[in-house]
Amino acid sequence: MSTVGANRCPRCGNDNRVDSFVCAFCGKRLRVEKIENFSIFKRIEEDFTSPARWYVLILWLFTKPNRAFWSINHKRKKAPAYKIMLFNALLYGLMGLAFFSHINILTMPSLSIYRFYIDLAAFIAFFAFGFAVYLIGGVLLIWIFSRGANIAVDFSERLESRFGKEGEEKEKYSEAEMSPFSIYKGGTLHQQQAKKYSMMLCAFAPYLLLTAVKIVIILIGMPNITIPDMDFLVSPFSDPYFTSPVWVVLDVIDAFTIGIWIPILISLSIRELSNSSTFRVLVSSLAIGIIIAVLFYFLRPTFIL
Repeated sequence: MSTVGANRCPRCGNDNRVDSFVCAFCGKRLRVEKIENFSIFKRIEEDFTSPARWYVLILWLFTKPNRAFWSINHKRKKAPAYKIMLFNALLYGLMGLAFFSHINILTMPSLSIYRFYIDLAAFIAFFAFGFAVYLIGGVLLIWIFSRGANIAVDFSERLESRFGKEGEEKEKYSEAEMSPFSIYKGGTLHQQQAKKYSMMLCAFAPYLLLTAVKIVIILIGMPNITIPDMDFLVSPFSDPYFTSPVWVVLDVIDAFTIGIWIPILISLSIRELSNSSTFRVLVSSLAIGIIIAVLFYFLRPTFIL
């Protein structure tokens, strides 16, 4: 693999890897892909001044994901990944309450203290589940998508080349090694650790919107059931609840999210981190996302039976 010195930026004069798509020092595009004609994949060439507010970044992840990851990439330690994780867990807790709002328990009137404890337990359980799913599931999926990116664009090798090994302090560029016309004084992008998980976890922001949508669907579409007590939650009394077609709708939403939306955002984050081909990363990410969607959602009994 060719390294620094083979691709000189025509604007700032700094040397980049021969396979770089953007100058790591001034942000000028060195190579253009056809897929960048689509606005969502277009690379940002503006001068970076300061990172956007965390709530603006979250909004951009839905409306301008290319700009969101471009901004996050310049200050990865400011990535709103953990705020997204917390908000998603809170929404999962509310989703638990939405599920239990359709279950009438004869021994626990709706306004009793015992029903309050049941609802509180449901909220806490779903909150913890949502937090664990986002953290553990997100890290696992990032690992899988990274393996695909390694095949497509040598992702890990590029990260190590740009930022050094994980946990290793990256040697700073001296002013003498750089053109005085460089916009990012001292090579800002190079002088921070990769922190790929902080950045790539932001790609799961769509679950904020989709969990909110699922809450509305559950509140409107789930049938009400009445059971004598909690021991009858899994019994013929609850069959209408667990056989509701609403579950199919929820699975379809999750499947298309992990199969299409998440891979697109993951591709943008990998592209910005590794300064690599958008198209090649997108192909590998979509392939992985579709396989995961089929295995974990479209092969469920709700679709097969």
